[in-house]
Amino acid sequence: MDLSFLIMRKSYKVLGSIMMTAVVAMIYVWPYIAMEFAGSAHYTEQNKREYKFYTPELLKKMPRISPRYDFDFANITGPASHVYAIRYYGTDDSKRIETYLNAMGYQKLGSCHIEAVCWRSADPQETVTVSMLDSPKTLLVSVIYNY
Repeated sequence: MDLSFLIMRKSYKVLGSIMMTAVVAMIYVWPYIAMEFAGSAHYTEQNKREYKFYTPELLKKMPRISPRYDFDFANITGPASHVYAIRYYGTDDSKRIETYLNAMGYQKLGSCHIEAVCWRSADPQETVTVSMLDSPKTLLVSVIYNY
């Protein structure tokens, strides 16, 4: 056999291996790239990748006051904000949420920019809102980061 043929064949194998590795890496990484640039997301705790990526620790550790709940994320442009929320269905009892926020060092504010109860931590860019929705009966807790 010709030596140049063997070298060329080996080069194709190496190139093919590199390309296959790159394709596998892109298949694995692509969902994270898509989540990084997403404008919004709606997910549950069972959606492990989204839950881990989007959900701030405050919401991960928040008491589950209803058996039915889900999460939202919104990337708002204008004044840049990220809004992370947990929505509890079939309840309007916020006592356990308030107790949790107090224990985490949040202070209840006297007024709020929306019809809700606002809480502030030591981080001036962070605001937590607790609001009641009527139809269906839902308690919404939002963590808002203004940049």
